[in-house]
Amino acid sequence: MKNADASNGLRCAISGASLTRREAVPIALVRPELAAHIRKEHPELQPDAVISRATLDQYRGRMVEELLHEERGELTDLEKDVVASLASHDIISQDVESEADERRTFGERAADLVAQFGGSWSFIIAFAAFAFIWMGINLVWASATFDPYPFILLNLVLSCLAAIQAPIIMMSQGRKEAKDRLRAQSDYRVNLKAELEIRHLHEKIDHMLLKQWDRLAEIQKIQLDLLQELAESRGMRKAPKPVESPPSST
Repeated sequence: MKNADASNGLRCAISGASLTRREAVPIALVRPELAAHIRKEHPELQPDAVISRATLDQYRGRMVEELLHEERGELTDLEKDVVASLASHDIISQDVESEADERRTFGERAADLVAQFGGSWSFIIAFAAFAFIWMGINLVWASATFDPYPFILLNLVLSCLAAIQAPIIMMSQGRKEAKDRLRAQSDYRVNLKAELEIRHLHEKIDHMLLKQWDRLAEIQKIQLDLLQELAESRGMRKAPKPVESPPSST
């Protein structure tokens, strides 16, 4: 079937490659803005010429890149990736959470666990129980006193714990901020591509509607011509024949 389609003689007017019916796109069906962009480089294109979908996607990507450059100025690498994905029809949405978790080192995993436990009620209850037991031992059992009031050793333990816990939590928060930045970049890529695709669809639908109205107008004109010819033919059939006068007697 593919060989049969390739033997139809369809060739891309730009690259010269042989095309199947599915790969061929008539230049007349391309929306005017994109067609004008293609004719800037190839003014020799005929109205009945066909081009490949891959070539059309390339020129579409170039046009989108020029439009973004006019609207936003210099394009970032992220925006260039979005333009490239438009031409190659790639999916750019990513699961940032899973990818970031898979790349975590042992230290980052430990920092996340410490930050998760340090910000929970389990840590608060456990630490309160530990402090009360410490103070109770030193207040109730005089023989076992190792840190008498005002509990200088307990204050030292608390200070050391806070000094160690704070940077670990900051490490975890920094990694979460980096993950949030990656998530924001992914959302921006997806939103930008969706915006460009929607704009392209609007222009394509408008172009298709205009083409459809032109075809409907042509069909209506043909129908009116047929009705007029039919009415004229019926009028000629129903026209009365002239009455011949009888011959005069001499």
